Amino acid sequence: MIGISKLYCGTVEPSDALRYGRHSGALPSHLLQFSADKKPVVVWNVTRRCNLKCVHCYAHARNEHFPDELSTAEGKVVLDDLAQFGVPVVLFSGGEPLMRPDLVELADYAVGRGMRAVISTNGTLITPEVAEQLKRVGLSYVGISLDGLEEVNDRFRGVKGAFRKALDGIHACQAAGIKVGLRFTMNRLNVQEIPAIFDLLEEHDIPRVCFYHLVYAGRGSKLIEEDLSHEETRKAVDLIIDRTSDLHRRGKVKEVLTVDNHADGPYVYQRLVKEGSSRAADVLELLKMNEGNSSGRGIGCISWDGTVHADQFWRHESFGNVRERPFSQIWSDVSHPLMGKLKDKKQYVTGRCAACRWLDICAGNFRVRAEAAMGDLWAPDPACYLTDEEISQTL
Repeated sequence: MIGISKLYCGTVEPSDALRYGRHSGALPSHLLQFSADKKPVVVWNVTRRCNLKCVHCYAHARNEHFPDELSTAEGKVVLDDLAQFGVPVVLFSGGEPLMRPDLVELADYAVGRGMRAVISTNGTLITPEVAEQLKRVGLSYVGISLDGLEEVNDRFRGVKGAFRKALDGIHACQAAGIKVGLRFTMNRLNVQEIPAIFDLLEEHDIPRVCFYHLVYAGRGSKLIEEDLSHEETRKAVDLIIDRTSDLHRRGKVKEVLTVDNHADGPYVYQRLVKEGSSRAADVLELLKMNEGNSSGRGIGCISWDGTVHADQFWRHESFGNVRERPFSQIWSDVSHPLMGKLKDKKQYVTGRCAACRWLDICAGNFRVRAEAAMGDLWAPDPACYLTDEEISQTL
């Protein structure tokens, strides 16, 4: 994650993270990306079932029963292990996590074991009653996926009325006092909706939004031809920066992040340098703390059937199953060739990534995207939009 509001608008300073010793267990959630120990945030896809038909779903979710999901009892054993291992956050995802009847019970258990619990949802199943239940168990955050306003979003989601129901879910969370934010996946079919998303934030007093770059996984692999070009990506990121800055100037502070393309970090820094900003040096320090892509190190995934992955997009590669041995053991076992390399992947990337001046703060970006597009997981990430001049060591 690249915090546009944190970096460009100065809502976070390097001293903020240093004050907590940069230990993930002590850091507030808005500083977690700057932890030094990189204990993994774990995405647990608790179910593959979903009530929508999103065209870019990385999990190939469908509205049917899948018999191999971890049981409630098995899930609590997993959560016990994650807590003992020092995992700071469990992100309950799917499919649609609210289609799992015991989601509230599992979230409650995670919070009781000292972890922060958040959910990633399409929002359509969040009634006022559900929101009150989630608030009661101490859920930290609800991220609701929208890919534009009504017409565009419903086309992406494959179900008419999804936008209105998601908006109702947002309002239910707000009424219950739960922090709620938006998740938006950028591509050529909806990039024109970015200004409308910012308007939505302001109109409905939504405090947070994450703009995701497209990852070629699951049904999202079919959208590879709809991914933004490098120039289109630069324009989109500039627009996000400009709109975020405008909100801050007007005193309407929002938390705005971009996700799944760590070229955004150097891009923000270089823009600040060009503008002569006094924040540029601080931003560079924060980017060094962030350390770039952390798949297989600072973020991991447990699938509905217990298989462990480097992140939620890398489902074709498993390191083991929590039904056979604990996540903590699987995650720490570097005898698996890929796991061992992901712990310090900077020494394995090739091409322009290997020679990039930003390698230490990008960490080679998304390996799963390079593998999907290039057939080589150590090749340069094709979504990196920085020019050869911008990455040159001679600058």
